[in-house]
Amino acid sequence: MIDFIFLNEPDMIDAGVTDIAACINVMEETLILLAQGDYRMAGQDSNSHGAMITFPARPPFPGMPADGPDRRFMAMPAYLGGRFNNTGVKWYGSNAENRMSGLPRSIHTFVLNDTRTGVPKALMSANLLSAYRTGAVPGVGVKHLAVENATTLAVVGPGVMGRTITEACLALRPGITTIKIKGRSAKGTDEFTTWATAKYPGVTVETAQSVEAAVAGADIVVAATSTDAAGSAAFPYFHKDWLKPGALLLLPAAARFDDSFLTGEARLVVDYMGLYNAWAEEYGTSAYQLLGIPGTHWHDLIRTGVLEQNRVRQMGDICQGILPARLNNEEIILYSIGGMPVEDVAWATQVYDNATMRGIGTSLKLWDKPALM
Repeated sequence: MIDFIFLNEPDMIDAGVTDIAACINVMEETLILLAQGDYRMAGQDSNSHGAMITFPARPPFPGMPADGPDRRFMAMPAYLGGRFNNTGVKWYGSNAENRMSGLPRSIHTFVLNDTRTGVPKALMSANLLSAYRTGAVPGVGVKHLAVENATTLAVVGPGVMGRTITEACLALRPGITTIKIKGRSAKGTDEFTTWATAKYPGVTVETAQSVEAAVAGADIVVAATSTDAAGSAAFPYFHKDWLKPGALLLLPAAARFDDSFLTGEARLVVDYMGLYNAWAEEYGTSAYQLLGIPGTHWHDLIRTGVLEQNRVRQMGDICQGILPARLNNEEIILYSIGGMPVEDVAWATQVYDNATMRGIGTSLKLWDKPALM
């Protein structure tokens, strides 16, 4: 007989999926395993973010969807070694129009498998799984690279990603007393303000009318604005003179900087360089325009000889002490985060272990005996 457990969203919460502090520790382990090479993802070099289905602007068949804002399906498979030693895949559909009908933009599920046999261990509701690992990977950067006495956080792009990264920042730098917000819409800004004020009653939450005003005096800056179809010209722009000396910028979404700053005094860190190599293979010179992740642009600068390759360092090497963390309290550090399926496998494994230990979830039978052998 083969059975597995089904974990719905309340089960996932009971199993600790929203424990941001624990998730940060797991993501630190994951980044170290990546740097050591104990993983596999999709693609020729095992570094791919995943496989995506998109749709044409003018569908040639009845029933085929037309292209639209963030309309896609994505499968993100990975194996992660170390103590995790599991394989899994996150599968989701995404459509920005979902918000009009009260649904999340993306709806995620995750399947966790035994690596040796392929037997499924769990089927999980994965929106929270994805959101919290997305917030925790920047949190690893805060742990190692943010100034210890940080008091001000700026959030440019106050959506779901902005919320979980804010949780990570406050968990690691509890001395933060001010959160400044710059959003695209009054609705999104107001929702974030209401959430942050309720969750952190001792923290002052302010609304900024510009990116410059938001980042002024900020010790940690979160750039969490989704990619604009207009390309990099429409990405949030951060001038180096607006940034406080010693600022850490967490960059999991679209952001733009002057090349002179990138090739000059900025310190550049990525989650894992293999991901950016894979994106360069898949998208060529269009990666930055399509994805918005700043590290894709750094990769372009390296490839064209404008930026020295050793100027871009990996977070996993910093976590291991192979490379130093913050060098001084004046350097400005840019940390590019792409998001990888190994992170989902890691956090899914931890949540699954919690669930089985606590007896959470519904057991489902795959078969007593397979009909075909």
